[in-house]
Amino acid sequence: MNKRRIKKAIKRITNLPKGKYLLWYACNKIKHFYLKSTHSTKVAYPSSLMLELTNHCNLACTTCPREYRYGKEMDKGMMDMVSAKKIIDEIWPYLDSIGLTGMGETFLYKELATIANYIKHKNEGIIISVSTNAVLPNFIPQVREVINVIDTIQVSIDGLGKTYEKIRKKSNFELLDKNLRTLSTIARDSDTDIMMNMVVTKENYKDMPALVSYAKEVGVKYLDFTLLNLASATDIDASYYDFYQSQLFIDKVKELEEIIAQTPQVLVTERHFKTDNCFQKCPFPWSHFYICWDGYVAPCCAKPFPKELHFGNVMKSSVIETLNSESYQQFRRQWFANQAPAFCNKCHYINIEPIRTK
Repeated sequence: MNKRRIKKAIKRITNLPKGKYLLWYACNKIKHFYLKSTHSTKVAYPSSLMLELTNHCNLACTTCPREYRYGKEMDKGMMDMVSAKKIIDEIWPYLDSIGLTGMGETFLYKELATIANYIKHKNEGIIISVSTNAVLPNFIPQVREVINVIDTIQVSIDGLGKTYEKIRKKSNFELLDKNLRTLSTIARDSDTDIMMNMVVTKENYKDMPALVSYAKEVGVKYLDFTLLNLASATDIDASYYDFYQSQLFIDKVKELEEIIAQTPQVLVTERHFKTDNCFQKCPFPWSHFYICWDGYVAPCCAKPFPKELHFGNVMKSSVIETLNSESYQQFRRQWFANQAPAFCNKCHYINIEPIRTK
């Protein structure tokens, strides 16, 4: 566990629910461990959740599922406040963390601060995170409203300079740079952590070491690298993953590790390069449940497209009933059998071989 997660864990432990809600929370934890130990296909109330407030976005990134077939076919909209509060009201006593981000740009949701404050009013120990491209024209005034309310703001940055602009289409690196520097300044000495995330591709992998130095320069403490997930990228063949086994990539990873060792001011929290190659590596049948803006529960954040697959709708039944629907339990039976469904084809949890750098 890294320093950022330890910090969040301490905050959560010192701000557990009070009174009868603490009893509910504890009983739910016991139920979770019981169901896990008995290999049940049912789950307890979720301790972590992804709540998609909107799937609208101002960019058209080449790494984003929105830009491929399933993403182009999905319905788009905003979750209404009544529905968002209904979901939160049902699950908040059991939550440790919640992400308020989905396929869209989080800060396009005008009531983001209202929802974040609503969650903290329920229990200030619930850890809230969001992801953003940080290039909306009014980004800085909006983000000021949630400093000290939202615990982690993750900024997507798939490269530097022109490389960034080739991948994150309709964006502008100069504006991102300006906003990142301002964001790191206003978040300094606050309870809000800023983290940058890079989706590593053939087009930007050379920027990995430089991004560590850039994070130090702009005052961002945390950095995350993830590999491109082709699960929903219908135009790209799975052979794309072969690049991650190439000597070119492995040499660059070694260079990355060297610069990380030389830059203690930046904590690289994840690299995900030694991933196992099986369905049982995937945590999503059991945690980080994804609720789409229109209430459908999708299998994961890589393909949150209900028209292809969903397990029910929390607007029509309760969250816990939906999470334990027969279709969801069947999905988990496949997980126990380590038999990935067709839905998961090309997912990096399944199709990428472990990347060996030694």
